[in-house]
Amino acid sequence: MDISIVIPLLNESESLPELHDWLLQVCTENNLSYEIIFIDDGSSDGSWDTITSLSKKDAHTKAIRFRRNYGKSAALNVGFAAAQGNVIITMDADLQDSPDEIPGLYNKIIHEHFDLISGWKKKRYDSTLTKNIPSKLFNWATQSMSGIKLHDFNCGLKAYRREVVKSIEVYGEMHRYIPVIAKWAGFNRIGEKVVEHRARKYGTTKFGLERFVNGFLDLLTIFFMGRFGKRPMHFFGVLGTLSFLAGFATTLWLVYEKVFMYTEYSRNVVEKPSFYIALTMLIVGVVLFLAGFLGELISRTGGDRNAYNISDKLGIN
Repeated sequence: MDISIVIPLLNESESLPELHDWLLQVCTENNLSYEIIFIDDGSSDGSWDTITSLSKKDAHTKAIRFRRNYGKSAALNVGFAAAQGNVIITMDADLQDSPDEIPGLYNKIIHEHFDLISGWKKKRYDSTLTKNIPSKLFNWATQSMSGIKLHDFNCGLKAYRREVVKSIEVYGEMHRYIPVIAKWAGFNRIGEKVVEHRARKYGTTKFGLERFVNGFLDLLTIFFMGRFGKRPMHFFGVLGTLSFLAGFATTLWLVYEKVFMYTEYSRNVVEKPSFYIALTMLIVGVVLFLAGFLGELISRTGGDRNAYNISDKLGIN
């Protein structure tokens, strides 16, 4: 199979028939063998009925449903697990991503041998104040921390070599940083392609301003997991050791003052700010060291970190 098209969705029933017809047209015209995987992330507007109807009409279309809303990352992770194509295309269901971009993305993976191609919506139809400016700031921050030179990390329209999606796990809210996850997994041929951004035709956006706060926190998580995910003691242990040594050195100085410096102030150790600073640094050092030790144990025994359970999917058609 040439491509698997993975489409997570939430309350997009109006756009789904038009999107499905457009995808069939593109795949047929370009002689691409395909499958379309719709993942309903707990919709309440009849989206499930729509995609099950589409899957009955077209044997190449699959419908997966979550019992409740788990988020885009969980939906993508399940879609990646189900995908069988040599190239996996992800896109949103709101018709703001154009299916006409699929052949170009496919060719860059197959013929130019990229591992991952991210879409770049160079010309956008979103609000400048609430979306464009914050997105530019987050893209700049992600570039700086990851070293990956992409203009639009959060673009839903992406193409992956099959090996990439089978080697990574997307959980929490990490869908924004899949290129970073792929890089940490050893896939370094990451590029981008300018893609069309279309104005929303149906419904409203499902993401609020809180996504920017969550996005920044997720970026810190990705950075930490990439650098220290398999060796947390190298982070917590070093900080804990430095804090403990600084506290211990301060304690020795206070003892020296009390024993060898015969002043009234030097004898009243507990009245000195340095006493409490030393005590705090000793406690923090021990806590950080224990955090690193526990992190090492968890990293060697942890299983699936996704927040959903496979039993929560009602069915696959």
